[in-house]
Amino acid sequence: MARLTGSQPVAARRWGCAAAAFLLLLLTVQAAQKADLSGDATAATINHSLTLLQRLQELLQNGNGSDTVLRVRTAASDEAKVFHTHQLLLSLQSEVFESLLRNQSVITLHEPAETAALFEKFIRYLYCGGVSILLHQAIPMHQLASKYRVWGLQRGVADYMKTHLASESSQGHVVAWYHYAVRIGDSALQESCLQFLAWNLSAVLGSAEWGSVSVELLLLLLERSDLVLHSELELYTAVEGWLNRWQPEGPVAERVLRAIRYPMIAPSQLFRLQAQSAVLVRHYSAVQDLLFQAFQFHAASPLHFAKYFDVNCSMFLPRNYLAPSWGSQWIINNPARDDRSTSFQTQLGPSSHDAGKRVTWNVLFSPRWLPVSLRPVYSDSVSGAVQPVRIEDGRPRLVITPAMSSPDFAGVSFQKTVLVGVRQQGRVLVKHAYSFHQSSDEAADFLAHADLQKRTSEYLIDNSLHLHIIIKPIYHSLIKVKK
Repeated sequence: MARLTGSQPVAARRWGCAAAAFLLLLLTVQAAQKADLSGDATAATINHSLTLLQRLQELLQNGNGSDTVLRVRTAASDEAKVFHTHQLLLSLQSEVFESLLRNQSVITLHEPAETAALFEKFIRYLYCGGVSILLHQAIPMHQLASKYRVWGLQRGVADYMKTHLASESSQGHVVAWYHYAVRIGDSALQESCLQFLAWNLSAVLGSAEWGSVSVELLLLLLERSDLVLHSELELYTAVEGWLNRWQPEGPVAERVLRAIRYPMIAPSQLFRLQAQSAVLVRHYSAVQDLLFQAFQFHAASPLHFAKYFDVNCSMFLPRNYLAPSWGSQWIINNPARDDRSTSFQTQLGPSSHDAGKRVTWNVLFSPRWLPVSLRPVYSDSVSGAVQPVRIEDGRPRLVITPAMSSPDFAGVSFQKTVLVGVRQQGRVLVKHAYSFHQSSDEAADFLAHADLQKRTSEYLIDNSLHLHIIIKPIYHSLIKVKK
């Protein structure tokens, strides 16, 4: 809210308008000169833009020729921060200021403490087109840009948030940014935050920001099958802590508990939870049917169980578990050098009936595999020369195949997921995840945009490719039996 509180000398207003008008004219002339000389080989550009920016900063700092005064107040203080500014520069950047300053030269702006603390940075951006911010300043700066409709700054801060999700902070920031993105309706930022939280959930569960997760965000995360964490038991333990902290109403707590995938937890651990988890005891009636179904799932043959229950639902679908029984880490040094291979074992399925059965997997990595369309062929010329093929025409390829076949595979398909760890802001986190089609042994888009030839590639950590391969056994209903 703004109000008229005084006026400036006419001479000062005229000087400020004249200075700003001169600046605008200078920039226009420079653009015209550049266009006129573009076709002349002797043309040269004399660029003193840095000096110009310095003069603008001095203009703001010293208040020379100011024709506008901004008084910024907060509810917590009786004192106002005063900024001597120039109407034309403010109006060029912000349509809100253009409207406010149309008939007055002194305005009072009321801001929360968080945005008031950054108002000087905000005004400096309007003069110089640049600003430096920290993680905790992103939301209030975005609020200022949105309130005064400075669209370039608004987009810049949103881009900053998307590229700094992995930055380490004492209290965490991604959860707060997600909630802010929901409030302002920024779906792109919202999805970026949600994906980061899903792929790095184990790191979030052990941080201070887990306690700030809203009910809505928690339920969104729990319904996802691409969560990356050690095990479903780890997730239950974190959810239990969240419920103990917030003590939500019964229906909310029951919705949260029913989103846990109990069949993915071993029977011995389920028995322990029933005996020791106060949360589970308190809400036992709400999840009793799920626990009973989980015990049945572990006790019976999966094929027999699938005759009576629908196993094609999320409850029986594994998430991206990092425990050794679900996959293996593979670090490939100098991945651009040559083909590599490895093998590892996983348990056949999440059911205790299959826990003792092992499947061996063979993995082949090729940094420069060529599709058929790019493979060399002989030409029809007299010399019969082979068409030249460049190394960069190839693309990385990862093939994952079972080393054996078994009757135990009946009714089971294997969903393969490959996580790529990258170093961001000093931390190793998951930034890329590739899921194979259930009928395929490889992902068509695996590292499609990666440049493994460069040691500085974002896909490499110390010139090594950090992969974690996850095998997710999925049971399918074969024969339906009437209950």
